[in-house]
Order: sequence, then structure tokens, then C-alpha cells
Amino acid sequence: MGSGKKMWTAVSLATAVLAITAACGGQGADGEIKLRFSYWGSAARQKMTQEAIKKFEAKNPNIDIEEEFSDFGSYYETLATKVADGEAPDVITLEIRGLREYADRGTLADLASKVDTADIDGKVLATGAIDGKQFAIPTGVNAWSLVVDPKAVKDAGQRLPDDTMWTWEEYVDLAAQITARTGGKVYGTQEAFNPAFLQIFAAQRGESLYKGNKIGVSPNTLKAWWAVHRKLIKTKGSPDAAKSVELGSQGEDRSLFATRNGAMGMWWSNQLGSINKASGGKEVDLLRMPKVQGAPTGGMFLQPAMFYAASAKSERQAAAAKFIDFMINDPEAGAIILSDRGLPASSKVLAAVRDKLPETDKKTLAFLDEIKGELTDPPAAPPKHASAIEDILRRYTNEVLFSRMTPDDAAQKLITEANALIAG
Repeated sequence: MGSGKKMWTAVSLATAVLAITAACGGQGADGEIKLRFSYWGSAARQKMTQEAIKKFEAKNPNIDIEEEFSDFGSYYETLATKVADGEAPDVITLEIRGLREYADRGTLADLASKVDTADIDGKVLATGAIDGKQFAIPTGVNAWSLVVDPKAVKDAGQRLPDDTMWTWEEYVDLAAQITARTGGKVYGTQEAFNPAFLQIFAAQRGESLYKGNKIGVSPNTLKAWWAVHRKLIKTKGSPDAAKSVELGSQGEDRSLFATRNGAMGMWWSNQLGSINKASGGKEVDLLRMPKVQGAPTGGMFLQPAMFYAASAKSERQAAAAKFIDFMINDPEAGAIILSDRGLPASSKVLAAVRDKLPETDKKTLAFLDEIKGELTDPPAAPPKHASAIEDILRRYTNEVLFSRMTPDDAAQKLITEANALIAG
């Protein structure tokens, strides 16, 4: 009886929703257009986004933005359900790893010539294009970097490295020295498991994370990457495997660095502001990533922090493009959002907000300007299932760190499983 009632309610609701949609197509009787906009993030991001939305609505009184906001953990699951149910938001926020998946499914509209992209670097813009169609517009750029607390390093009697030439061995040694000199009160560093780290490490060895529709990383490179992680744990430069894995699943605001128990760590450069805030305003610097001995390249790259895309099924595509254009190109929107979604992709907006950026973001901008000539081209959108491949990488990394699997065995199995997933 109870389940029958639930079914009746669900059917009634669905019928009502369909009736309303058919009647107004997302447009009220007074000609008002309702636009659904999905994105993820922190409470601070939501607050500034709401402010930008109000500004847009004031300029476009006939468009009403309905935000669909969630934390990052549940965002993609919720989005996938909406898309599968034929209820994709009109404007969708995506990362590069999810781009091909949604584009290949026919979910995304081609935004070429619908959004002004004249002030976006061509190489950065190209990361949102697949098969000649501009499915996504980059919000802003960042780089995976080494974050350091210069005071913590100095207090441990150590010196900051010359980051133009330091190696992974020197990084591991510095981390171990810091932990030892502080009696374990401050760890030298925190382990990082983000695929961007592996991507940089692989580039230093002449390899790429993906090669077409296959994994481009060799077993030897995977083993060398895991060796860096294992040595940090062995020398106590980082916490043990259990603590490292726990920290790896938490946001930067709960990192060792933010709680003043760590001197170094790796994050995206646009996370510097939130790290600084969570730590109570301690000094933070960005450094180049360490290198493999004799590496021909540092392997660091600019990547869009995220993208805006529009639903191909939306009946309000013109309004969706107008909103995306505002978020990307309007200096008033830029002055509110600043570098929260990466340093603005539009050079015009960046120039307009440059002086308004918080000190940590100015530091990020200066760092990216300094290393600009060393950065490789932004990577193209990875193959489908890139999100699931991240899970596979995490799972085998855990097996190696907890010594449940040999690096040899784990490397072979990871590549086999990942390639099968991509092929499928």
C-alpha cells in the first residue's frame, strides 16, 4: 500500500512537471525566461556567484537565473542523473575530465560565435573544443604547483630551494629534514595524488598521461612516481600511508598546510587564496615543481580551472549563451568572482581586475607570468571515463602505499584496467 502511494505521487509529480514545461517551456506568462545554472563549490563561491547573478539579472530583467548548487563530492552524480532524466540544466559547469563524456553524449551545445571569445588565449580556448565544435568556454586558468610556507622552512633551519633546478630527490630530502628538525610537529610535506602531478612527472620523462585513446604512461614511470610517495612516507617527510590517504580525500582547507602542520604541498594555483584563508593568513609562496634528473621539460602546464557549457536540449540557448558571455567577459562579473574560477580567461577582464585581486592572487599572477615561457600547451580533453580512471589511479596507488601489491604488479594491472575502460 505504502509503495503504491509513493508511485502514485511520483507519477503525479512527473505529470505536473511535464504539463508545466509544455505550457511555458521555461518562460513565464510575463515573458520571463527561467535559466537553470549548475555549479559546485564552497559557501564563499556560492555567495560571490549569487552576487554576480544579481548583477546579470539587473542588466537582463527578463531572465531569471535559478542556481543548482552543490558541494563537489555530489556534483557529478547529481548532474549525471539530471542529464539521464532529460532534465539537464541550461548552463552547466564542467571540468576538463568530464567534457568529452558529455560532448560525445550530445548533451552540450556548440557555443562557437554565440559567446565572445576574442580575448581568450587560443590555446586555452581550444581545450573546450572537441572535433571542431566549441562545446565549452574556459572560466579561468591555473597551474598545478608546489606551495610552500617559507617561515616553516626557515624555522626548521632549512633553506628554500632554487626551484629552477631542484630534483625530486632534493624535495624528498628537504621534506624529511623539516619533519626531523621540528620533532614531527610540522611535516615537510603532504602527499598529493592528483593526476595533474602524474601528468607533470610523466612529461618530465617524455611521456603523456593519455596517448589518443590509451594510457600514455609507462609502467616504469608509474613505479618511479610511486617511489617518490613511498620514500616520503619512509623518511617521514610526509605522514604515514593511512594519514596521507585520509588527507588526500579532504579539501585544501583541512590540509596539513592550512592547519599549520605542514611546510609544503601541491595544489592548483587558484587554491592559494583558500589555503591562505584557512591557515589564518600565513605567508604562502608558489614554486616550480621539482624535476626528474636531466628532464628536458618541467612539464608544468596551464589548465582551465573549469568551463561553462550550455545544454543542447535547452529551449533557452540564446539566454544561456548571454549568461555565459556575461560571466566570462563582463568586468563587473570579473570584479566579483576575481580568481575563484582561475585567473580570468579573458585578458580584458584580467586587466580590469588585476589591481583588485587579493595579495595571494597577485602572487599567483606574478608566478604564472614568471614561468609562462616554461609552460607546455594546455592538454586536450582526456578520453571518456577520465573521472573513473582517476578512481583507478587512486585505488592502485593505495594498494602500493599499503604494500598490498608490488609496484610492478600494480602498474601492469592499472594500465590494463584503464585501457579496457577507455576502449569500452
